[in-house]
Amino acid sequence: MHKYVPSRGEPRITKLLIAKIIIVALHLVGIIGLSLPEYQDLFLKLTPAQLLTSLILILAFHKGWSDAFPIFAAAAFWIGFGSEIIGIHTGYLYGDYVYGPTLGTKLWDVPIIIGVNWFILSYLTGSLFHKIPNDYYAAFLAASAMTALDYIIEPVAVALDFWAWKFDVIPTTNYLGWLGVSFLIQLIYRKANFEKSNPIAVFLLMALIIFFAVLNLTLEV
Repeated sequence: MHKYVPSRGEPRITKLLIAKIIIVALHLVGIIGLSLPEYQDLFLKLTPAQLLTSLILILAFHKGWSDAFPIFAAAAFWIGFGSEIIGIHTGYLYGDYVYGPTLGTKLWDVPIIIGVNWFILSYLTGSLFHKIPNDYYAAFLAASAMTALDYIIEPVAVALDFWAWKFDVIPTTNYLGWLGVSFLIQLIYRKANFEKSNPIAVFLLMALIIFFAVLNLTLEV
């Protein structure tokens, strides 16, 4: 039997295309499920699974498996997670807030998945500006992008009980804290010597932006 080989002009189903289909399906189904009150509780329980799926997709297409990459990954996780611990217990960095049960298992009152979220957002926004030669300028742009994304996420997260703010007011210090902590992580990203080009990164970042932008409208937050 002859093995079928697509002709030169015939489209191929690639791993990248499959990954993009998964990303679109994941976020589209999430928008629908979270927008419908009768299914909202079920889809909220799946939030950690969605973040872990995004993590798996990022790692599946990551090219720079040098010794520097796990160092950056650990730094992004623990700096982000540690800043949340400080924020929760002192009110510094971000303001007075508490986490609800939606994001799963907690360590020191902070969901463990939050550390994963810090890595994901740092990696995706860092990838967006990785071709800019100046480390500090690129880090600032990436940190600003992370902060802007948090601005979109915050109303949705509060509405879905991811976390809650004192007096139901999101303080300005939250965004200043995000900018500062994100900038530190992005500097580490820039200084870490590993391949930073990832073909799925920008597509996943755009999907996240659209996901939370649409939920801001459908949840009327």
